[in-house]
Amino acid sequence: MNPNSTAKETYLDAMGVAEKGLAKAPSWLRELRRDGASRFAEIGFPTPRDEAWKYTDVTPIVQTEFKPVAEDVNGIDPARLEGFWFENLPSHRLVFVNGHYSEKLSTPGAWPKGVTVMSLAEALRDKAHRLEPYLGHYVPEKIHGFAALNTALFTDGAYVHLGRGTRLAKPIHLLYVSAGAADPLLSQPRNLVVAEENSQAVLIENYVAVGEASYFTNALTEVVVGPHAVIEHYRLQEESAKAYHIGGLHAHLDRDGRFTAHGIDLGGRLVRNDLRSVLDAEGAECHLNGLYVIGGRQHVDNYTHIDHAKPRGTSREFYKGVLDGRSRAVFHGRVVVRPDAQHTDAQQVNNNLLLSRDAEADTKPQLEIYADDVKCSHGATVGQLDPDALFYLRSRAVDEAAARDLLTYAFARDVLSRLRLEPVRAQLERNLAAKLRVTALHQAKEVFQ
Repeated sequence: MNPNSTAKETYLDAMGVAEKGLAKAPSWLRELRRDGASRFAEIGFPTPRDEAWKYTDVTPIVQTEFKPVAEDVNGIDPARLEGFWFENLPSHRLVFVNGHYSEKLSTPGAWPKGVTVMSLAEALRDKAHRLEPYLGHYVPEKIHGFAALNTALFTDGAYVHLGRGTRLAKPIHLLYVSAGAADPLLSQPRNLVVAEENSQAVLIENYVAVGEASYFTNALTEVVVGPHAVIEHYRLQEESAKAYHIGGLHAHLDRDGRFTAHGIDLGGRLVRNDLRSVLDAEGAECHLNGLYVIGGRQHVDNYTHIDHAKPRGTSREFYKGVLDGRSRAVFHGRVVVRPDAQHTDAQQVNNNLLLSRDAEADTKPQLEIYADDVKCSHGATVGQLDPDALFYLRSRAVDEAAARDLLTYAFARDVLSRLRLEPVRAQLERNLAAKLRVTALHQAKEVFQ
């Protein structure tokens, strides 16, 4: 039997079981679940025959029998999480273990008036009426099967609601920890962020692992940016080297709303990120920054879609990748400017650095412009280290290996310099330096400042 068909039937059976447990759920939630199940039954898993998945084969995910995780979070010692927090960064900390909220491990602190932050499971139980206008409304109806799978089977995640005019002084740090087990585990976090008019917050969505087990994270986040609201979102993916990670981030921007997303990929065996942003009112502004540093046989695929639906929108997209070993990276950046979106200003850049002859980068910047009064540009590069720059460092008594590492570090650090939170930036710079074998971080800074 076709493994794709077998896996599909397994998940459809799980959806049938899950639906029986929704008898007391609100009708709109039951309908949302059924729509996800119907969509998954219709299309199943994406394949390379799908244009948006042309270079990414998810067969390893399909052929592995991942098991949903029961809510059991008592086995992790809080001390094991200390290395995942950012030094000198006070934050509201919410911890999820294998996709389930852990009250024991979380330290959210006090919330200002007008701010609601809780686990999604708790919100659906106690405040379902507040989620109904938003949950599931911003994921495209014709999206791929993994998003449909999440919609049909998600169990927990984070719910963040910022009332009108509220501003959080400290970032919200959502730490998603995968803890290994004998069987390959499946977790499907679902996050909903609603920022009403003139509200502001910083959100850190952090995926890490305790141990090196094989598991599958299928995550989905919806962000609603109201008029004049500001949301800065950090997605930091440092999964196990044996992990599979499929992530979706879907943002909807209202008039003069501002959304900034930073996506950093350092871990995972096979990773796919879908980032879609709709600028649905005049003056909306969107900034997307991404960095992937991979080696061995890692595979990272970033698919971005910026939809300029209304006039005077601005978007900036800046992605960089460093590839070593036999790794492969895919970037497909699509910018659509609709007929009514006059005076759009959009720029898109993707640069890739290959450190090995066996590494491969496939990049496809794409503009679809249906308006005539716009300013749009895009560009992409795939190359190796500049021999002149190497010669410059060698002539200053820097050995060849160190020179290569320093130039690579400088190339990647260009993205990290755009991160506004200094403690996050500093820790990621240290992680990057370690990954690139740059042992003298101060030397790198002295050379390139």
